[in-house]
Amino acid sequence: MLNNLIDFSLRQKVVAIALVLIMAFGGIQALQHIPINSLPDVTPVQVLVITKAGRYSPYDVEKLVSFPIESAMNGLPDVEQVRSVSQFGLSAVTIEFHEDTDIYFARQIVSQRLQSIMDDLPEGVSSPVLGPISTALGEIYQYTVRGEGYSLSELRTIQDWLIAPQLKNVQGVTEITAFGGFVKQYDVILLPGKLRGLKISIEEVMDALAKNNSVSGGNYLEHNREQYI
Repeated sequence: MLNNLIDFSLRQKVVAIALVLIMAFGGIQALQHIPINSLPDVTPVQVLVITKAGRYSPYDVEKLVSFPIESAMNGLPDVEQVRSVSQFGLSAVTIEFHEDTDIYFARQIVSQRLQSIMDDLPEGVSSPVLGPISTALGEIYQYTVRGEGYSLSELRTIQDWLIAPQLKNVQGVTEITAFGGFVKQYDVILLPGKLRGLKISIEEVMDALAKNNSVSGGNYLEHNREQYI
């Protein structure tokens, strides 16, 4: 084979030189236009589903959150692999699709399937959300917030309201997922004896709290050619 190629090149010198010039020109063009990356993206098409699970342990997160989501995603078209990571109060399920699958189509069918399992998730679990469009190298850094004299609730507040907003201003940061600590909340402790003395039921207290926490828009009220806000 090699001898025939050499003989052809010697007999057809013009053709051989032309082929070499064409290949050299094509190589120069490819060098100038083909993107080069020290860490090329060779990961498959994948969709990340993140679910915050409150104070559930890793075992409970795996059993009550990650497993139901994995089971629901296994039936989607073009799915090649489903895996999950369950941590304290956090579930991360990764669904890998065939390499020819459009990423936006994959995210759409995952989002639709999530709607069908919302009612199966336990109380205290937030609605699953899709992670940003990124590769397996997207999660690059994990950090811990510590401080002497601060409670877990105060540390979580510092993370959510001080650290996370500033990190989101950094170029290239698309999402920050926080877990652990206690999210600040207000607890209403009922005293049954006083409720009975005031003839107030628990349902009335719950209705009052719901109305107090509701948010509604304002409007104008017209009366006798006058407007009231």
